[in-house]
Amino acid sequence: MTIESTIESLAAQGVHSVLTQFADMHGVAKGKLVPLQNLREWVQTGAGFAGPSIWGTGLPRFGKRSEYYARVQLESLRPLPFMPGVAHAVCEGFAGDEALETCSRQLLKRQLQRLSDRGWTLWVGIEPEFFLLRRDDSGRWRAADDRDQLDKPSHDLKSIHRNRGFLEDMRSTLTALGFDLQQIDHEDACGQYEINYRFDDALAAADRYMLFKLAAHAIAEKHGMTFSCMPKPFAGSPGSGLHFHLSITDAQGRAIFTDEADALQLSAAAYHFVAGLLEHADGLSAVCAPTVNSYKRLASSHSASGTTWSPVWKSFGDNNRTCVVRTVAGRIEWRLPDPSCNVYAAMAATLAAGLDGIERGLTPPTACHEDLYQRQLSGDTMPEQLPHDLGAAVDALADDRRLIASLGNDYCAEFIRLKRLEWAEFNAQVSDWELERYADGF
Repeated sequence: MTIESTIESLAAQGVHSVLTQFADMHGVAKGKLVPLQNLREWVQTGAGFAGPSIWGTGLPRFGKRSEYYARVQLESLRPLPFMPGVAHAVCEGFAGDEALETCSRQLLKRQLQRLSDRGWTLWVGIEPEFFLLRRDDSGRWRAADDRDQLDKPSHDLKSIHRNRGFLEDMRSTLTALGFDLQQIDHEDACGQYEINYRFDDALAAADRYMLFKLAAHAIAEKHGMTFSCMPKPFAGSPGSGLHFHLSITDAQGRAIFTDEADALQLSAAAYHFVAGLLEHADGLSAVCAPTVNSYKRLASSHSASGTTWSPVWKSFGDNNRTCVVRTVAGRIEWRLPDPSCNVYAAMAATLAAGLDGIERGLTPPTACHEDLYQRQLSGDTMPEQLPHDLGAAVDALADDRRLIASLGNDYCAEFIRLKRLEWAEFNAQVSDWELERYADGF
């Protein structure tokens, strides 16, 4: 469609404004409302923002490149059911009329171009897990549903019934936005849910997840709740992941990760890709699990529900959820990411690591055919663990020169700078636990 025909079509649907949305370096949606009739400007030049006011742009306070321009991707425009008269637009960052190196969507596009040069397409299925929270009278965060208290709450139908208003609004809104829904269920923790929808090509999948979060935040607020992407809000309960199901097809549509003659139905390319993920797993942790709280999820701790799927060890196995890489009949499930990540950056880093494995012909360790949590209890030698905290993960990324060179020095330098500040700020805090343990203890 042309710009003029898009304006005409949207205006006929009652649209008067465009919500120009992009992601800052933390993966948080940012943007502004602009008039539909000026769509040509938003597509060709972009909606303007003060660059330093956005996390992670690295732009100066003055000069030609101090302004961040969010350029509308014309094909992404669609009316928002929960904002009458407004159409949503995916945008990407430019400064000084050049693609911005620190824009995470541009970051992903550069990695996808490497695949396109081979005639390959990356397909990604994303599994969004999240919590529905509220503050109690004392100001502490709790599960929004006070009666969601089962010892083993997975697939609890009573909670689904009590929260059917939110879930039905999500179903109808996502359907109207073009999501092909597959299932909605209560997850392993009290207050935790998962909504699954059909896979897509990588860029569309990342755009769709950002739209999913935008809708979920608005609908949860309508129902007096908070949609939370915090990886692990409650100690003793499972955390939320954002698993990536990865497959690649060639120009003829053939699955390059699949070899039915192999014992695990994996091709040589798939093994190389897995090896790349495992080789760069420490640095990838910083991008895929980018918060202090992420490492509360990435711990082999007891779960009140009696089950934990936390991908703690750098290993892979056939349909083995205790590994960070789970393979299933020619598909790779990357279980490291959590919902606090910038989905564009996490996907770009994942692809960069996997392609490094393919290009260098890396060989993964032997596939794991056992429950690693049971193996840990037996005292046997374990695979190497992922970093234990954000500080170690960021240091690992800083030391991974090959991954940084692939992603881009500008993006990684700004990311490492911000995350080291976050880690230092956390370490300067005094927690309730410390006060209770030490205030009168000596």
